Amino acid sequence: MSKPNSEQRSALVVDDEPGHRMLVRAVLEDAGWRVTDAPSGEAALALLDRAQPHVALVDMKMPGMDGVTLMRELHARIPVLPVVLLTAFGSVGAAVEAMKQGAFDYLTKPADNDELAAVLEKSYEYRRLVDENARLRTALKGGVAESLVGASPSIVRVRELIEQAGPSEATVLILGESGTGKELVAEGLHLASQRARKPLIKVNCAALPADLLESELFGYVKGAFTGAVKDKPGRFQLASGGTLFLDEIGDMPLTLQAKLLRALQEKIVEPLGAVKPVETDVRILAATNRDLRADVASGRFREDLYYRLAVLEIQIPPLRERTGDLPLLAGHLLRKLGTKNRKEIRAIAPAFVEALSRYSWPGNVRELENVLERALILSRSDTLGPELLPPQMAGLAGAGADGAGGAGIGVAGGGQGVALSPGLPAALEDAEREALRQALDASGGHREKTADALGISRRTLQYKLKKYGLTRR
Repeated sequence: MSKPNSEQRSALVVDDEPGHRMLVRAVLEDAGWRVTDAPSGEAALALLDRAQPHVALVDMKMPGMDGVTLMRELHARIPVLPVVLLTAFGSVGAAVEAMKQGAFDYLTKPADNDELAAVLEKSYEYRRLVDENARLRTALKGGVAESLVGASPSIVRVRELIEQAGPSEATVLILGESGTGKELVAEGLHLASQRARKPLIKVNCAALPADLLESELFGYVKGAFTGAVKDKPGRFQLASGGTLFLDEIGDMPLTLQAKLLRALQEKIVEPLGAVKPVETDVRILAATNRDLRADVASGRFREDLYYRLAVLEIQIPPLRERTGDLPLLAGHLLRKLGTKNRKEIRAIAPAFVEALSRYSWPGNVRELENVLERALILSRSDTLGPELLPPQMAGLAGAGADGAGGAGIGVAGGGQGVALSPGLPAALEDAEREALRQALDASGGHREKTADALGISRRTLQYKLKKYGLTRR
């Protein structure tokens, strides 16, 4: 059963009393709900696909299928559907018991109109948050966090911070070298927030000169300067209700930093040439590859703005500090790149793997993706050999440059993850064993959660656990 695709709140009302159904329908429709009603549980189930309800209001006592049985049937079809039960005053105990079995709440008949509206509104908000969280998990698995694939403690912590900080309204400062995935973290935070249905507007502060950056951020009015033939809203206005991501914030000129600080403190912006300021409603996320603390000490960055931005800091580790994630990352990226280029790679030769593990990765995950895509395009077989390494990595294959000396990485297709052969170089093999152990600990031993965190299938996880003797936990 798919979740409702309409923005209008939708309620399913099930009651065998026609008069009460009509009353509830009138109250909810006056409050803006789309209502589908049914006189019995059987009729409600028949209408379910058409109704696409966000919530259900169900009478407990009905001929035939009673309310609790209907609730179970509804949850079997839509597990996240909040069900509010209607009960007579003398049956409150049964309703409380039903809540232990999965009912969201209950109301006594006849329900007060204001209380009815309040409880249904609360149940709708619960359903909306559940749907948004599910959408976030899907988005993170589907590519938003592709640079965050791995099981090293540092990258697991980044994913945890996205989940924890996302739903808040706090400004977040994302720190990390170029190519580590700062923009992807910003996308994850936006998707985890209450603003996920509104725009995520991105501005690269290093890409524009100061005068253009000011007009991009704050906008201008007609006649503000030569060539301003009409009003232009700034990025703050375009992001209204959503999130504004200021990338490379450390490169913003000091003169603009003062205006940005005022926008954050007072929640207003002043378009160029405007007579009065414009109110804003945006959440700010910022990112930089600079050491902002050092820039504050040297006077290149305002201290008050730094502390306004850094309510929470998320530090993304460079790839060279989490080489144990290389097998997972390489397999993940090759599957994506294979789809993009309509070419399948099944394995990586040992010498290629050795070069990956020895390289310092100044360009981080972005550079890894480029190296793999280059090799995939130039490969004449389904295996990446050392001859496909770029010039800066050619000398790192060592004695295994002829392709001999152990086994490499097998890249399983169809979402099956990365299968490591028994002879993988010892350093990477030890790193993978430790990564698996840490991922299991982080999930409390839950196999499905562990596989999701690592970006591999449960079957591949089972193989790896058995290989490394981690099955008895």
